[in-house]
Amino acid sequence: MRRSPLVLALALVVLPVAGAHAEDLLQTYELARTGDPQLAGAEATQRATREGAVQARAALLPQLSGSASYRHSRSTGPSTQSQFDPVTGQPIRFTGDSETTSSSRNLGVNVNQVLFDFGSFSRVRSQNALSEAADFQLRSAGDNLITRTSAAYFSVLVGIETLSAAEASEAALKKQFDFASKRLEVGLAPITDVHEARAQYDSARANTIVTRNALDDAYQALAEITGKSVHNLKSLPANFQPALPEKGDADAWVASAIEHNPALHAQQLQVRSAKADVNTARAGHLPTLYFNGAYSKTTTWGDNTFSSSNPPFSSNFPIGSESKGPSFGVTLNVPIFSGGATQSQVRQALARRDLAQDQLEQQKRGLERSTRNAYQTLVAGISEIEARRLALVSAQSAYDASQVGLEVGTRTVIDVLINQQNLFNAQREYARSRYNFLQNRLLLEQSAGTLDVGDVQDVNRLLTADAEAKLAPGDLKPTP
Repeated sequence: MRRSPLVLALALVVLPVAGAHAEDLLQTYELARTGDPQLAGAEATQRATREGAVQARAALLPQLSGSASYRHSRSTGPSTQSQFDPVTGQPIRFTGDSETTSSSRNLGVNVNQVLFDFGSFSRVRSQNALSEAADFQLRSAGDNLITRTSAAYFSVLVGIETLSAAEASEAALKKQFDFASKRLEVGLAPITDVHEARAQYDSARANTIVTRNALDDAYQALAEITGKSVHNLKSLPANFQPALPEKGDADAWVASAIEHNPALHAQQLQVRSAKADVNTARAGHLPTLYFNGAYSKTTTWGDNTFSSSNPPFSSNFPIGSESKGPSFGVTLNVPIFSGGATQSQVRQALARRDLAQDQLEQQKRGLERSTRNAYQTLVAGISEIEARRLALVSAQSAYDASQVGLEVGTRTVIDVLINQQNLFNAQREYARSRYNFLQNRLLLEQSAGTLDVGDVQDVNRLLTADAEAKLAPGDLKPTP
């Protein structure tokens, strides 16, 4: 997995701190930035796609090639030769066998240069658009890494608080079971209270086991992204007060998303590429013109041997030749009929262009919807957090009151058990609502196309508490 120098420098600065102290969200993100295989795959895809533009441009540049060949041949067969008698001056015909051996060598350099090929020109435009789209896709993958990392990080924090509440609930229900058993022994409680308390206690034990396994899996999900085990995470303090980012209303966020969202930009460029592919297909009907040039040197050498037995005669003489020089010209290719393949390719390219445009429209509509929903969820999250906090205060008060009522005889064990379960649910939902708010804030920035490491730093500054720290009773007092 290859990383940019800036990212590696940040990792070298942050990682020693992460090893010595508790990991916060920013340090965890830096681990993910250097260790996430999905991001590495996106970077490799981007590099591979960019090479397509280089290859398309290469087809428009001069194509040089060199060639060398060597050939050796040998042939035999009957032959007739004529010689002049030196005395009479009359020709004498000799019939015999002839053997010829020859070798030839050819060295050459060839050059081809496109003069007009509309298909090659439009193919360059298509690949340039795809190359630019790959850059936006990589940026989108980087934004997705932030939200994936934060989601996994917050899942661990929710799991920690849920496990803490589950363990506290189990301990409390154990006390209720012991209390009900003692009251049964002295005749102050019916056997049904003991059975109910035992059932609730056993259920709480099972819930603690399930919650602990879920927390272990949440840690593994975070390690899957970072490539390393991350523990001792920082969490939100008890007095966390959510606030909306100061960037306008839902319409402003949607406008920012349409203008800046990298995934949408990538799809727009893919539409541009598909339109260029239509022109490439239509270019199959157009002529092409290429310049061709060459320089070659050919050398041939060998021997020719003739022998005759009647009358006796033999001869041997060498053969050889050499030629060299340049050649050049132009080649015009005019397509006439291709069996309907060109028309089919045009229809195929048009269909793919229409598909890309439909996907763009669908993505644009989905982006607008998701952005509005993220904003409305964030707005509602502020009220939800306060409502969940007050519900937790009420559940705690109800549980405490039922405990007192049980001691004085105005409440039953079943009342206490119900209130204990309500308190556990309130603690879990309060923790979930707070971290959902932070996650939705990052998701909104991602939809708007403005998510960067600065947003991670803003959220990270809110995480100041030890994740293992439990809420103190004084922290549950309602605000005025």
